[in-house]
Amino acid sequence: MVRYKQVADILRIMKNLEQVRNIGITAHVDHGKTTLSDSLLAAAGIISEKVAGEALALDYLDVEQRRGITVKSANISLYHEYKGKPYVINLIDTPGHVDFSSRVTRSLRVLDGAILVVDAVEGVMTQTEMYLRLALEERVRPLLFINKVDRLIKELKLSPTEIQQRFVQIIKEVNSLIQMYADKEFKSKWILDPAKGHVAFGSAKDRWGFTVPMARQRGIKFSDIVALYAKGREEAKAELQKLAPLHEAILDMVVKFIPNPVEAQKYRIPKIWRGDLNSEIGKALLSADPDGPVIMLLNDIRVDPHAGLVATGRIFSGTIRAGEEVWLVNARTKQKILQVSLYMGPYRELADAIVAGNIAAVLGLDKARAGETAISVKYKDVMIPFERLRYISEPVVTVAIEPKNPRDLPKLIDALHKLSIEDPSLVIKINEETGEYLLSGMGTLHIEIALTFLKERFNLEVDVSPPVIVYRESIRAKSQVFEGKSPNKHNKLYIHVEPLDEKTIELIHQGIITEDMDAKERAKILRDEAGWSYDEAKRIWAIDENINVFVDLTVGVQHLREVRDTIIQGFRLAMREGPLAMEPVRGVKVILHDAIIHEDPAHRGPGQLYPAVRNAIFAGMLTSRPTLLEPIQKLDIRVPMEYMGAVTGVLSKRRGKILQVLQQGPLARIIAEIPVAETFDLAEALRSATAGKALWGQEFSRWAPVPDSMLLDLVRKIRERKGLKPEPPKPQDFIGF
Repeated sequence: MVRYKQVADILRIMKNLEQVRNIGITAHVDHGKTTLSDSLLAAAGIISEKVAGEALALDYLDVEQRRGITVKSANISLYHEYKGKPYVINLIDTPGHVDFSSRVTRSLRVLDGAILVVDAVEGVMTQTEMYLRLALEERVRPLLFINKVDRLIKELKLSPTEIQQRFVQIIKEVNSLIQMYADKEFKSKWILDPAKGHVAFGSAKDRWGFTVPMARQRGIKFSDIVALYAKGREEAKAELQKLAPLHEAILDMVVKFIPNPVEAQKYRIPKIWRGDLNSEIGKALLSADPDGPVIMLLNDIRVDPHAGLVATGRIFSGTIRAGEEVWLVNARTKQKILQVSLYMGPYRELADAIVAGNIAAVLGLDKARAGETAISVKYKDVMIPFERLRYISEPVVTVAIEPKNPRDLPKLIDALHKLSIEDPSLVIKINEETGEYLLSGMGTLHIEIALTFLKERFNLEVDVSPPVIVYRESIRAKSQVFEGKSPNKHNKLYIHVEPLDEKTIELIHQGIITEDMDAKERAKILRDEAGWSYDEAKRIWAIDENINVFVDLTVGVQHLREVRDTIIQGFRLAMREGPLAMEPVRGVKVILHDAIIHEDPAHRGPGQLYPAVRNAIFAGMLTSRPTLLEPIQKLDIRVPMEYMGAVTGVLSKRRGKILQVLQQGPLARIIAEIPVAETFDLAEALRSATAGKALWGQEFSRWAPVPDSMLLDLVRKIRERKGLKPEPPKPQDFIGF
């Protein structure tokens, strides 16, 4: 029976952190995350039991209900009793589709445990592996729910022995991934042992499930389950829901094996925060001290049409109260918290205060963005930010949009601004040549959902161009040193460029090397891991968002320190739009060898130094075998053996490359790579070639040089699309020889 609790009851329990758990539900798309969440909500008395499994309550956006996919991350606080003791479980249901993976990344930062849901028929798929890897990188402990067991019985008609063999195979695959990706100290500690109760089996749709210890205790056998379904689904559902309620199996497993916030923060904080652990802030973070300084990491920002900006996040230290001022570390500003609340599905319930270790929502922080850290104002000068989140994908698809009615332009600008606040992985730019608004996203579905929001939430009708791929510009050789002159000829910079090595790119991408870390620590890592000279690595001035590095190797240049920030900004601007096709630059090391800086500040402002920096860099790039990098996706395709040839044929016509072929029973598993530019009709082609029998997942793999045979033609097309001259510029256009 549901024990419905009032908000006051939940807030009371939240204060005792031993009785708090922070978990997420994550999986490959369509494996049953949100259906599982509904069953847990029903058990907590939040939604009607009659509609659980079908209501998709946490998919509270119309577009989510219609499409049957989760787009945003939804929060809720659940009440559960285990062995007579009450617990609060802060739950986040996350998206499964790769286009919304950035939301999963942000959610995992504020969680301590994750329920990995795997479809019993489809098994471990691409996004399963991807999200498990992300969870382990964040030191989030995984547990496993093997869902859709009813399909093994009703559709595949497997025997009890065959069903158990299927389970063993899935658990083995998940454990091999834990061995591969977990930090050393957790490789064996977090291995899933079904005998201990780390794995649940069941059907989220039919709302039954059990762990091995629970089955032993209640005398449940697979042969009995198969026999029940043979009598009829409705009869099986009713019987199994009584015998093995799903919420009991899952939430008991969570309470028993997911650590409480105090335990979790002891080992998670050293991984996600690089500050001094012996400082006042460090000690408060390690212990989730409710009396310590306020430290709240905001993982999600939403625009509520009535309340304004709602910021959601994990309180790692201190107690959040309405009326108190906090300092936003990234925005570098002070703001007052106007309201504090906790989530109950799509609804927020007011609270006077919420303590460390919990997930809360606040109003009043309208300058905050996802990834922001809010802290007590008195600690603003000593707080070190949390480690930068590493997103597994980047915006690679762009459309141009404009309102059908020109009078709606201000409305469109406001709507795009609000969308970019809610979803930082949506990038919005203005094409200066055409005046078009460019919307870039992780994939075509990401863009499609954003356009749906424009129509349904903001009542905007827009014209949309066909989607185009976002490329990166890079180089494949080292340049000579070029002189960049300011327009007034009073300032000269001597710069050369060279490709950034792959190891350094990887270290920056993983967040191991950052711009704001201690220069000596960064230099040591680059020396030991990537072979840099210690002196050169210590003199890095800047690392930009697209993984380019600026190094100062000058000696004794007068006035250079005074213009350092201006030169860095000039470097950043140059990296945003490269010389070949005005696409972002990636993987370039820029080295400043010497400089002549005018003594009068009036003659060395941004208008003078920006062109000097850009011209020297662009001349260097154009003489260093410039190229375009295209985004490559990894595909994981499972198909009956007889269709394997058809799949490889589809991929080869689209510049796909087969990496590995494995046989898994009657299925072939094909691991492949394919350029994103070749994927617009891929789903339709695969379905057609395999009579709809192919299952596949995809994830962003890497950036790779465009084949030389395509390069010039592609550069011309991009330039023409942007309203530029078809031919790229020459080095002489930037530097006179």
